[in-house]
Amino acid sequence: MSRPGLCAGLAVAFVLAGCMEVEQTAAAPKQGRYQGKPDTQPWANEPVAHERARWTKGDRGSWETQIKTRQLAQHEYMRIYQ
Repeated sequence: MSRPGLCAGLAVAFVLAGCMEVEQTAAAPKQGRYQGKPDTQPWANEPVAHERARWTKGDRGSWETQIKTRQLAQHEYMRIYQ
């Protein structure tokens, strides 16, 4: 086989390999069941270190207050006119 024919054959092989879809499963999946990490309540997490406002881990009320305060700081009317 000549060099241009070899290059063309390799190019076709790479293009076809790129179009192939490979199934990506970790193990034998259980149908109808979530396979990922279970979620926790947002107020049960540690506050992010670089945030100014803090909440107490596990306290839903302090977490909600912090979220409301952050939302008001992002409100254009409140930022500009108050």
